[in-house]
Amino acid sequence: MLLEDRDIAYIWDMLDAAKAISEFVRNKAFHDYLNDRLLRGGVERNLEIIGEAAGKVSKSFREANPDVPWTKIISQRNVLIHEYGEIEHELIWKVVTIHIPELIAKLQLLIP
Repeated sequence: MLLEDRDIAYIWDMLDAAKAISEFVRNKAFHDYLNDRLLRGGVERNLEIIGEAAGKVSKSFREANPDVPWTKIISQRNVLIHEYGEIEHELIWKVVTIHIPELIAKLQLLIP
């Protein structure tokens, strides 16, 4: 598989996970998120997928697409994986309700 093809596959994975998060939180409020362990787990798992895929996108592709906050996405994944006891739910809620819709719009532009 060509490098560009792999990059597009990772972008598709990111987009799919971001859309899943949007579906999960549609018509939900922050207190719903806090009180639903399954919802939190689904959101966190898909954020991990987004961050893992972002980390596998080639450096050249990331540099050519600076509108995507690659470093922040990868850093969020690392926090979820390695510092899971320190998760700030308010921050995660902000990410999924504000930044995920923005990310979806940016990623859609990258899919041929």
